[in-house]
Amino acid sequence: MTNENEGARAPEQNSIPTTKVERSAKFVKTGIKIGGNYIKHYSKKLFNPGLDKSELNEDNAADIYQSLSELKGSALKVAQMLSMDKNLLPQAYVNKFTQSQYNAPPLSGPLIVQTFKKYFGKNPEQIYDKFNIRSTNAASIGQVHQAELNGKKLAVKIQYPGVGDSISSDLKLVKPFAFRMLGMSERELDVYMKEVEERLLEETDYELEVRRSVEFSEACANLDNVVFPQYYPELSSKRIITMDWLEGKHLKEFLATNPSQELRNQIGQALWDFYNFQQHELRAVHADPHPGNFMITPDGKLGAIDFGCIKVMPDDFYYPFFSLTSTNLLDNKEETIKAFRQLEMIHQGDTPAQVEFYYTQYKEMISLFALPYITDTFDFSQTAFFDQLYGFGERISKMPEFKQARGVKHFIYVNRTNFGLYNILHELKAEVKTDTYKPHVVLEY
Repeated sequence: MTNENEGARAPEQNSIPTTKVERSAKFVKTGIKIGGNYIKHYSKKLFNPGLDKSELNEDNAADIYQSLSELKGSALKVAQMLSMDKNLLPQAYVNKFTQSQYNAPPLSGPLIVQTFKKYFGKNPEQIYDKFNIRSTNAASIGQVHQAELNGKKLAVKIQYPGVGDSISSDLKLVKPFAFRMLGMSERELDVYMKEVEERLLEETDYELEVRRSVEFSEACANLDNVVFPQYYPELSSKRIITMDWLEGKHLKEFLATNPSQELRNQIGQALWDFYNFQQHELRAVHADPHPGNFMITPDGKLGAIDFGCIKVMPDDFYYPFFSLTSTNLLDNKEETIKAFRQLEMIHQGDTPAQVEFYYTQYKEMISLFALPYITDTFDFSQTAFFDQLYGFGERISKMPEFKQARGVKHFIYVNRTNFGLYNILHELKAEVKTDTYKPHVVLEY
């Protein structure tokens, strides 16, 4: 983990609202600001009827991001997730929320010492030989500090106070903002929020994260060009994780060095293998593929540094979904519809006309998603593929038929994982061999 650009460093935060009342007051204040932005927008529109919403989106995105970044936790995490889905939000929100992947305002030294005292009964200086009180990275749920012990360089991840305890109440407070930004139906939003809540509760349990990190790094140890830090359970607790410090660059910094195509392909292949090995051999996957969770090491390897968010895929989701993406099952209309019913993409009460409509739309969507799987290699630099993908997403997001919830809850994180992976590979402009870890499939239901 390298130091983030100090020049772009956000100012330190000396306190964090932890009670429901404090956090709710922050949301109310933000809601009032957003109301003011709308009044300003419509006042200007009186004099300039052709005015679009760009400035309104910029103002709202800045106000919402500032509020969420001070609150930290699940509210900011939702912003981070939304920033990765370029179909869901206006560009102004995507640009602003992307900051939460790397550069949220860090907590000040006294709050860090307080966390150590609470969980270890000691200051960090009593635990490590050296401890840098200034964080090197601050994200949505915690921040990272550099430390040293017995000559070893360590990364210490510290969770923000109150984050784990405020998930449910925060998500209720985020709901009105999500309604406004996403335009989802209430039922769909409830399914989304419930699944997000389950994953976030796991993500704030650092003891679980350490166990999973050890388990996954051992399971993935044989993958080419993928490396993991060593974890230290004895120096970790429910809100603190100690691991080896991995030297390297985040994706943005790495790309700024103008790496060769060969190196881009090597990192891209490592990413593809890392994700597809987990999906198809472990049936559980690192479901947080934003660039801040990976480092590119000086010797050109991919360092995976965060296993907080893991999505387990049950058989009744895995087989129908990946059989559709990886075989010619889509050519068999009857079996495809059976699979769509199992995945709740087509509902029991749908009319024949609705069945036909959803069959056509979902077949197109899965055919697009599956393009990398149906050839031995795939060039992720091609913009045509992503234009088609985003174009399709944009088109269905405007269809009234998709305002109601469709599909089992597992899609939320599996789609996020795979589209996140595709986006990173696109940024890398990598060409990868896609036949390395193939899905296990069935052809009949």
